[in-house]
Amino acid sequence: MGKQMTEMLKGTLEGIVLALLAEQPAYGYDITARLRDHGFTDTAEGTVYALLVRIEQRGLVDVEKVPSEKGPPRKVYTLNAQGTHELAEFWKTWNVLAQRIEELNTTHTDTIQKEN
Repeated sequence: MGKQMTEMLKGTLEGIVLALLAEQPAYGYDITARLRDHGFTDTAEGTVYALLVRIEQRGLVDVEKVPSEKGPPRKVYTLNAQGTHELAEFWKTWNVLAQRIEELNTTHTDTIQKEN
């Protein structure tokens, strides 16, 4: 992923993780793997774990410690009502932003085509 993509992802990763948790509860490594499955291949585990701490502190998820076959218990994150509300706000904001960017892109593309 290029630097520009990495910077854009920083601003949206929380919403993306909340969307994954809306699909099903998960633990940290599982979330990282699911991000990679969705094409976010350069997302570092440390970034995901730091984000999980923040969303837990903000009360967007419920956390349950579940025994693990290997090592200590895993923290499984489940989106709660506050997290569901935050995710809905994320999608509303995302849709407005995406629409405005698309309008700029269309205008820019039209201008370039007229110049050629």
